[in-house]
This record gives sequence, C-alpha cells and structure tokens, in this order.
Amino acid sequence: MENNTQVTVFVFSGLTDNDKLIPFLFTFFLMVYLVTILGNIGLVMLVLVASNLNTPMYYFLSCLSVVDLFYSTAITPKTLSDLTSLRKTISFNGCATQFFFFAGLAGTEVLLLSSMSYDRYVAICHPLHYVSIMTKSICFSLVGLSFSMGFFQSAVQTSCLFSLQYCDLNLIEHFYCDVPPILQLSCSKTLLCNVLTILSVGCYCLSSFLTILVSYVLIFTTILRIKSSEGRQKAFSTCFSHFMCASVFFVSVFITYLCSPSSALNKRDKVASVFYSVMTPMLNPLIYSLRNQEVKKAIMQAVHNILHVIRIL
Repeated sequence: MENNTQVTVFVFSGLTDNDKLIPFLFTFFLMVYLVTILGNIGLVMLVLVASNLNTPMYYFLSCLSVVDLFYSTAITPKTLSDLTSLRKTISFNGCATQFFFFAGLAGTEVLLLSSMSYDRYVAICHPLHYVSIMTKSICFSLVGLSFSMGFFQSAVQTSCLFSLQYCDLNLIEHFYCDVPPILQLSCSKTLLCNVLTILSVGCYCLSSFLTILVSYVLIFTTILRIKSSEGRQKAFSTCFSHFMCASVFFVSVFITYLCSPSSALNKRDKVASVFYSVMTPMLNPLIYSLRNQEVKKAIMQAVHNILHVIRIL
C-alpha cells in the first residue's frame, strides 16, 4: 500500500561529505556573513548621513543593501548551524518560511537591479531631464513595486510547493530549501509547480536581465559619444559597479536554474548557489565601495568625523 504519511521534518545533505572541510567552510561562511552584515549596514548608514549621497542612485543602493542583509540572513545562519551539527534538519514549516523569504528577497533583488539600471540610463542618456524623471515618488514607487512583485511571486511559489504531499523521502540534496531539490521529494504531481518555477525564474530574471542589457547598450553607446576622456571615465565609473553586481548575480542564477543538465543538484550547482545566496550580498557593498569615488569620499569624510569626535572626547 502507498505510504501517505506527510513528512514533518526535512534533512539537508549539506555542502560537503568531507568532514575535514567543515572547519574551513564554517570559518569561511562566518567571515562572509560578518562582512555582509557590516558592509550592508555600513552602506545604509553612510547613505543616510552623507549629503553627497542623497540621490536616487544611492537610495536604490541602500534598499539593495537592506535586501542583501535579510537575503543572506535567510540562508547563512542556518547553514552555519548545520555545519556544526551531526543531523542537518529543518521542520516542514521552517523550510516553507525559509523558502518564502529567500524567494521573496531574491525576486526583490532582481527587480531592484533592473530599477537601478533604469536610473543609470536616465542619468547618462537624459541628464537634463534626470531630476524631473527620477523624482522621489517615482523612486518610492519602483522600490515598492519591487518588494510587492518579489514577495507576490514568492507567495505563489511557496503555496504551490508546500501544498504538495511529501510521503516518505525527506533528504533535500542541498544546504537550504529550494525548489528543484524539494520537488524531487514530492509524491504528488509536480507539473504545475515546475511550470510556475520556470515562469517565475524566466519572467523575472530574463525580463530584468534584458532590461539591464538594453539599458547598458544604450548607456555605452551614449558614453562612446562623449568627447572628453575624463567625462567618459566618470560616466563609466558610475555604471561599472552596478553592472558587476548584476552580472555576478544573474550568471550564478542562470547556471543553477536554467543550465542544469539533470534534475539532481551537482557540485557546480551548489557552488553557483553559494555565489548568489551567500557571496553576492557580501560583494555588493564591497564593489560599490571600492569602485565608486563618491562612496569612497563619503567613507573618508565619515572616518574623519569619527576621529575628530574621538579627539574631542
């Protein structure tokens, strides 16, 4: 007879079966998470207090940092805990919660990256109309739309995925709750959830990727028409950081979801998952800090102000 007992606990296979790698992986993930927290909180605080960063570009960047902070928190603390545990378990409801926030914040990040590319397009290609186009209400609307659509698609995917029956198998071949490895465990028909996943990843990621691609084609075309080399370099430097962050995120997502040759998650897919779920939230503030002159200037000013206060005390 078919066993229809609903699974209440899932078990992760984890990142590795090699016990010798666990101390290194724990240290690595802990350092990455600490840098992620400090980098993103620091960038948000910097945008709030630095007058020269009071522009739409840095408003979007501060929102991206908030998303990255919670996005990393949805995955990394549980991964760190599992690295030190003999049995890597998560409850059914805990898995649903982790996936909901992970998918919602990932969808929000995708849409925020495309909003930032539109902001750069207006700034470079239509500089005289930038202030009138990128008003506060437009910026608030774009951020609100990103969060709303991101969590809407997450709610749809979560409802579909966790309304299925999970009868016997409970080993998730991954280090967090994600669609492909969870669907493999279901004893229900998964066609609808597979279609929803493909549509969600395809529509959100591909449409956002194409928006960024078209924006940057127009941006680079405009930059090449700038006569002064100093002007070209300044225009290019304001876009390079965003382009790098978007590239790292989308390449790793496409490798995991759209280029996998089999239904089982292999080592390459896990490495790609580490990049977009753990590394990208850390890299975003670092790339913007190291490549952007205005951010570096604001950091130096903030350090100078702190040292001045310390001297007074």
